[in-house]
Amino acid sequence: MKKAEVVKMIMGNKSKTPSKKEGVAFAPANIALCKYWVKRIEYLNIPITSSLSVSLGTLGSRTRVTINPGCDVILLNHKPVAVRSKFAKGAVNYLNLFRPSPDTFFKIETENSIPTAAGLASSASGFAALALALNDLFEWNLDKKSLSILARLGSGSACRSLYEGFVEWHAGASDDGMDSFAEPLETGWPDLRIGLLTVSDEEKAIGSRQAMKRTKRTSALYGSWPIKVAHDLSMIKEAIQLGDFELLGKVAESNALAMHATALASWPPILYWKPESVMIMHGIWL
Repeated sequence: MKKAEVVKMIMGNKSKTPSKKEGVAFAPANIALCKYWVKRIEYLNIPITSSLSVSLGTLGSRTRVTINPGCDVILLNHKPVAVRSKFAKGAVNYLNLFRPSPDTFFKIETENSIPTAAGLASSASGFAALALALNDLFEWNLDKKSLSILARLGSGSACRSLYEGFVEWHAGASDDGMDSFAEPLETGWPDLRIGLLTVSDEEKAIGSRQAMKRTKRTSALYGSWPIKVAHDLSMIKEAIQLGDFELLGKVAESNALAMHATALASWPPILYWKPESVMIMHGIWL
């Protein structure tokens, strides 16, 4: 099944004519406590395993969408994005799924309050905000489950950025991906606080999409990853239910290390850590 077919299943007879002059939306970035890594169906961004994240509140992406004559225009943090850049190509390919006609073009204005493409899930909040803004522009009035699936078509983890708090992304089992969506946990943790320490805001040397493909194809540790996730997902839910910060931190850290180890065992190796990252981890562990 193609992305356009999934969109058609969700949209049905929804209007393809913008109802307003602009669509505006905000979506928070999210940090996975139990990671998403490697896809079962790559072109639909359907994962091998489920995952669980926590949103970053007011940190994320704010997007404004309008109809633009002549061509697509994309601005990121008030600066034009080169049409041949990976960022622009991803956005344009996503917009192609929703154009009322081939000669309908959009202007996308996005402001990110986190570094872009540096490992803080900017693509997740970006595509979630874009899906929400299009829903606002066309007044589709889609429910959150449908919007979660649409956001996932742009970036897998974007399906989790439709919500605040703790969010579980169900991997699903169907080939059309209609059971692969995110929803918030009923349990909250009002006193939980998250701090971000920016070691580097440089763009990753290898994007997650390419890294996942290499991991699946070459990593000797890949076979044990789904087993690890199943265990950690259960333990993190328990930690949230109990409000056990020590357990939450222990399992989330173990899961992150396992994901990076799985990627590092790929060939050529994939290593996202900076020297400063390793120094900080050693400082904490000691």
